[in-house]
Amino acid sequence: MSEVWLILGMFVITFGIRFVMFAFAGKISFPVWMQQSLKFVPPAVLTAIIVPAVVMPMGEIDFSWHNVYLLAAIFSIVISLLTKSLLKTIFFGMLLFLLLKFLMG
Repeated sequence: MSEVWLILGMFVITFGIRFVMFAFAGKISFPVWMQQSLKFVPPAVLTAIIVPAVVMPMGEIDFSWHNVYLLAAIFSIVISLLTKSLLKTIFFGMLLFLLLKFLMG
């Protein structure tokens, strides 16, 4: 019976949070400075997720040439700056990563 109350409680909390956000979506406007600041949130969050995974693939900092994650990330940055194409960046970055992972073990 306690599982039912747990699931019901999770439903109420999740629905409540989302309902409030949708109910007031068109009625609340943020100041201009906050709207401009919120544009930086997605890149900041992605950076916070990706950098530790690239720099510490085995749990310890590794800036060596044996770190295939770091090599593929650097290559992907170069490709993205040269081509300005998300699809090419993902394709060639993953291709290099898989080749390095296969060759270097």
